[in-house]
Amino acid sequence: MLVIINAGRTFADGLAAEASAEAAPALTLKASVIGAGAPVGPMTIELFRWSTDGERAPLLAALAAPPPVPPSAAPAAPAGRAGRAGRGGRAAAPPASPLERLTTAIKAAPTVGFIWGDGPTGYSIKYAWRAASPGTPERVVLVTDRRLGASLSADAMAKAGAGADAEFTVVEMRIDGKGVGEAKSSLTSPVVVDAAANTLAIDKYTDAPVLLKVMR
Repeated sequence: MLVIINAGRTFADGLAAEASAEAAPALTLKASVIGAGAPVGPMTIELFRWSTDGERAPLLAALAAPPPVPPSAAPAAPAGRAGRAGRGGRAAAPPASPLERLTTAIKAAPTVGFIWGDGPTGYSIKYAWRAASPGTPERVVLVTDRRLGASLSADAMAKAGAGADAEFTVVEMRIDGKGVGEAKSSLTSPVVVDAAANTLAIDKYTDAPVLLKVMR
């Protein structure tokens, strides 16, 4: 068997190190809930990779205004008795709401990481975006396919005050240079498209209540 040795490492060692580097998570955070009666306990956030522009595009498009519905080209029904034949026909279904479109897009997106809590199952991360500029906190946006705290009972969720409409959760964070920061979520604030940054975001982030304290 031929073994190639380079600087005291075998070829097999090099392959193992390369594989280990590829398997290293893109982001790992510990998160603790701020305030009593929060919908979730302490969590670990592990991200395999960041979403690509193509993977994020359907979620951004889901919140965009739908195109106007073209006027029907169907001929008018004749007057009189014959015109009543269409009574039993079904009316056209209303267009899906932005929330419904976003929910569908999130479920179809690939999983790029998980959020682990104290429940039996984790939360799949379907959207992961980041932006960092020198001298400013790193901005991170994650979207899970289930609502944080979904493993809790309905009574516990009601006491926690979590949003009841969305099946998913959008989490937006600000992390400083020391790896410490805060996170706010769609459990208490609306979700919007930040057109300038081309990402989903928490509306009026500065005014939104803090849900989590995060640290690397």
